[in-house]
Formats: sequence, C-alpha cells, structure tokens
Amino acid sequence: MDGAFQLDEVDRRVIHALMADARNTSAPAIAEGLGVSAGTIRNRIARLEEAGIISGYHAHIDFERADGRLTNLYLCNAPVAERESVAARVRTVPGVVHVRELMTGRRNLHVLAVGEDIADLRRVARALSSLGIEIEDEDLVQADTYLPYAAYEPEEDERRGTLSDFVSLTGGSEIVEATIGEGAPIDGLTLSEAGERGLLSENMLVISVDRGDTVVTPRGDTVLRAGDEVTLFSRGEVPDETLAALRNTA
Repeated sequence: MDGAFQLDEVDRRVIHALMADARNTSAPAIAEGLGVSAGTIRNRIARLEEAGIISGYHAHIDFERADGRLTNLYLCNAPVAERESVAARVRTVPGVVHVRELMTGRRNLHVLAVGEDIADLRRVARALSSLGIEIEDEDLVQADTYLPYAAYEPEEDERRGTLSDFVSLTGGSEIVEATIGEGAPIDGLTLSEAGERGLLSENMLVISVDRGDTVVTPRGDTVLRAGDEVTLFSRGEVPDETLAALRNTA
C-alpha cells in the first residue's frame, strides 16, 4: 500500500509484545530481549502511536462472567457509499462495544453488542434497523480470543531450542515440555528440593511427569529422573535457572 509505514525488526517485536499483553509488558522487558535500551523502546512505542499504527489499548472483557450478560454479533449490510457515516451512528447505540467496517460486499458492517438479556439484544437490533441497516445474520458469541501476529514474533533462540516444546501463551505465561538430561542439575531431586534450591519458582507448576509408559502424579516428594518428560506451566517467562536445570550438563 502506498505511503505505508515501514516497520523494522524492533518495531515488529514491540508490536508483538504489546499484542500479547500490553498491560504487563514493560519497555525494559522488551528492551532486554532486543539488546537495546528501554528508552529506545519507549521512543518506538511513541512513534508507532503517532503514526496511528498502535491506535489504542483495550481491555478484553468476558461480560458473561462479569455480569451474566450476553454478547451478540450482528452481520449487517450498509450502503457502501454511506458505510463510514452509518458506522459512526452505530457507535452511538447503547450496548454496542465494537464496530468493524469491511471494504466491499455484503455483510460489510460487523457490530458487536452486549445486552442484559435477549430482549435487550432485540432493542439493539431495532436500533440498527432504524438506521437503515439490514441485519443479514446474528448470533450469540461464545468466546472471543485475541492473539499476537505470528509474523512479528521473534525467531526461536537457543534458549528455546534446547527444549522439546516451548509455547508462549497470551498474558505472558509459558508452557515447557522437556526431557531431563543425564546429569542435569534437577536429576535426582524431589520437586520440593528443586523448589528449595530455586530451580523451580513458586510461579511454576509441574503439570505432568511422563516416565516411559507411566504417568507420575507430581507431588512434593516426586523424584525427577533423567529421561523423564516434564511439562511445566509458568505464570511468567520460564527462568533461565530452570531451563539450565533441565539440560544435560555434559
């Protein structure tokens, strides 16, 4: 597209980190992974905001959990020439929380609304129709998931390459699946001992220990052995000390 803002690798990494968890991702944390200063990251964020690439930071709310409310998606048709002005009016309808405009074709206006009950959602539908919008289809939303853009994700580094699987979750949590190496620091320790020595932090949970054809239920007195396939869940980034403890020291 002509006039598009040209992103470099730092810009892409910043966007990926903020898409994953804008609330808990700090400039110093992003900077550490890139080998630049926190000031550089703050400047990049400001530049991306000024260019309109980062247009806002939004809380994703589960209204059913919060207040027992219903979320409904209306797939609408609006005259192409009037789509922008119609969308502006739709945003004033009480209960509407998101409006998406599509360039061409039918269903070129997607409207997400929250209501106390079905009757309240019918009120929203009547309000949309009064604006001259045709509602082609609608349905209750069961779940809405947001993920960072994978193309902007940093390449797997050596830290992750030592493990059999490494998954980053939205919100900054991580899951690691690894096979304990012969002579690894954690080999021969109980889970309690590994925690006491700082090899497993209090923010980590051992989900499972697979030993050959046997699945061992993780407890404090469970002894970890070389060859065990361990699945760990961490509420933050898995510490380097833990990764080192899983590796073969030879």
